[in-house]
Amino acid sequence: MDKFKPVPMKKKFFTPTVIVLSGLALNGLVFLLARFIWGIGAVTNLDNQHPWGIWIGLDVAAGVALAAGGFTTAAIGHIMHKDQYHSIIRPALLTALLGYTFVASSVMIDLGRYYYIWHPLIMWNGSSVLFEVGICVMIYLTVLYIEFLPVVTERFIGRVNLPGFVKRFNNPVDKILRILDRGLDKTMFIFIIAGVVLSCLHQSSLGTLMVIAGPKMHPLWQTPILPLLFLISAISVGLPMVIFESLITSRSFGLKPEMDILSDLGSMIGPLLGIYLAFKIGDVMIRKTFVYLMEFNTASIMFTIELLFGVIIPLRMFLSRQVLKSPVGLLIASFLVIFGVFINRMNNFLIAYTPPYEVHSYFPSVGEISVTVGFIALEILLFRLMVMIFPIVSVQQVSKPRTKYFVRGSAK
Repeated sequence: MDKFKPVPMKKKFFTPTVIVLSGLALNGLVFLLARFIWGIGAVTNLDNQHPWGIWIGLDVAAGVALAAGGFTTAAIGHIMHKDQYHSIIRPALLTALLGYTFVASSVMIDLGRYYYIWHPLIMWNGSSVLFEVGICVMIYLTVLYIEFLPVVTERFIGRVNLPGFVKRFNNPVDKILRILDRGLDKTMFIFIIAGVVLSCLHQSSLGTLMVIAGPKMHPLWQTPILPLLFLISAISVGLPMVIFESLITSRSFGLKPEMDILSDLGSMIGPLLGIYLAFKIGDVMIRKTFVYLMEFNTASIMFTIELLFGVIIPLRMFLSRQVLKSPVGLLIASFLVIFGVFINRMNNFLIAYTPPYEVHSYFPSVGEISVTVGFIALEILLFRLMVMIFPIVSVQQVSKPRTKYFVRGSAK
């Protein structure tokens, strides 16, 4: 009987695209090394007026949103018990795990005293929004690694083969893996629920972080419902990110895309984008900030691009049956939603935010751009490596037909 089963991908790792990505990752790591040797000021254009740049605005704020596929698919597949979506949960989990790992790394490299990143664990401040974001991200990252452990146990139980003098630990390690597997099988629902709750908390609190910026924010984005908008946009981009990753992975490994599942996911995105658009337009109309769209400047242009290409056009596409049945159509529509959330976070953290007493405008340095691009390339490379080691991507298992014996032109 045909069925989908997660298996390690049996493909060669190095391809022309992988070589290019490796070069970009290496370039970013060189600038990252320079940041730790000579300090953050030697690599970035940050100063007292601009204490944060693209490492926070894009790597962290956008990275957290684009990693939302982990908790959205967990909610759909496990909490809502939609078993038909189980084949996409593991790739989404891996994307979220890598995404949050690099988000935490970006926070650390952006801190002047990066070696104090552990301080929130013991120096609590319950009235700080930034503390709430930090502690939720730390705990959720831990939850993601715990959720990934069953994939590790499935891969290595009964296959532990340590070489050389550590061979004696094969049986103890196998026993530990079996104990973990049994324990997690009974308690995983706790971590899944915790992951969804923690994600909702810090996704919305990133919006709260910009609300308290007050008049430093441009009126087009400064709104009391910004936490709600951040949460809805994160949920809305979670499924497009899963579709985009699934289609790219299928293309990369020569697999047939699971169009039935992806089309069903795509049908959910239109209503989510519609809800977000309703809140966005309603907010602009109620606060009467639409008057700023009459001005021809960077803020009005970026707001229009964000809304038109990131929400309205993909909303129309996801409501089309032809798009839902087309891999190319789903890929384009999903990319537009991802692009829209990316632009939205950049607008909120960089375009809309104007520091007091600003002397000059901020533009990221070559080093900042290199590290950001390098992190994205490295994340893609690690994703490819992980799906080749662990059973993450589901492929269709076809039962072998009975062997036929041919004798003198007749089959028996």
